[in-house]
Amino acid sequence: MASSSTEFSPVESSPEEERRNWVELPRDVTASILSRLGAMEILTSGQMVCKAWLEICKDPLLWRTIDMYNLGDPDLGLDLEKICRHAVDRSCGELVDINLEYFVTDELLQYITDRSNQIKRLRLACCYHASDEGLIEAIGKLPLLEELDLTLCSFSVEPLKALGRSCSHLKSLKLNCHAYRISIEDLDDEVEFNDEVITIGENLSKLRHLQLIGNGMTNMGLEAILDGCPNLESLDLRRCLNIDLKGNLGKRCAEQIKHLWLPGDSIKDYRFVADPDDGLLDEDYPFRFAGADFLLGEYLELEDGYEDADDYSYDDCGYSGGNDSLDYEDFTDYDDF
Repeated sequence: MASSSTEFSPVESSPEEERRNWVELPRDVTASILSRLGAMEILTSGQMVCKAWLEICKDPLLWRTIDMYNLGDPDLGLDLEKICRHAVDRSCGELVDINLEYFVTDELLQYITDRSNQIKRLRLACCYHASDEGLIEAIGKLPLLEELDLTLCSFSVEPLKALGRSCSHLKSLKLNCHAYRISIEDLDDEVEFNDEVITIGENLSKLRHLQLIGNGMTNMGLEAILDGCPNLESLDLRRCLNIDLKGNLGKRCAEQIKHLWLPGDSIKDYRFVADPDDGLLDEDYPFRFAGADFLLGEYLELEDGYEDADDYSYDDCGYSGGNDSLDYEDFTDYDDF
């Protein structure tokens, strides 16, 4: 007699049931999940799931960290500055860590620091629309600042002096730019190319961690760092193409610095173009001092017709001014779903 068998098929959950399962998660679990999203993801999608999630997304503790990165795409169609202000408002003064790329202005920096004096970490990348004056004013309102990252920004040495005056707790500084090689014709030129690192040595003696990817310093500048920052534990010199670590200077670095990255070490973990030899740079393109005005980045491609660097506008670097942006009020206040 043949045996019979009963086949069981898995019961498929309906979209409504799956949605309800997510909604019924404990509040702390949901908050933990949402905290792993960036500010954009929370404000444009996460908070729209249901009223319960919206309430969690209004919790100031969820906004102790604000991360708005990789936003150089002009096709987003969003007013990024307005969204950032909304995120800062949500933090209710609890903000301690903020990471912004591309769209920062003096007005936005003022808005953030007027409402957030507890910030310990500030990262700005590719923020060509913020000025020395705007950053200096912001620094003056961040007495607890411990980490500052200015990657591919166009600031002078003046904000570094302000850091020395206002931020006694600063431990970590990142000043990354596009690597370039120089030819020193006289001593005055060499001092100019080392102005940034000399300023660091003179004003930030308490630093413990310093990252200078692509800096144009020579041995003169490196010696200024070693002399002026005796507490340095880590020093990142990747793509610093104008220093020579042969002989006593290299030996001194090895003896004085616990964690040292050399000019030729891998930049695999660095998200931006840093090396003039990586095939993305035109060898006829004129380099600028300290890479401040050198706008070749991860999201920038020179177009035909720009024969000189002075013809290139900051407005061409993948920044969206939001002229055709959506009205953010349309998706921030919800009474019904």
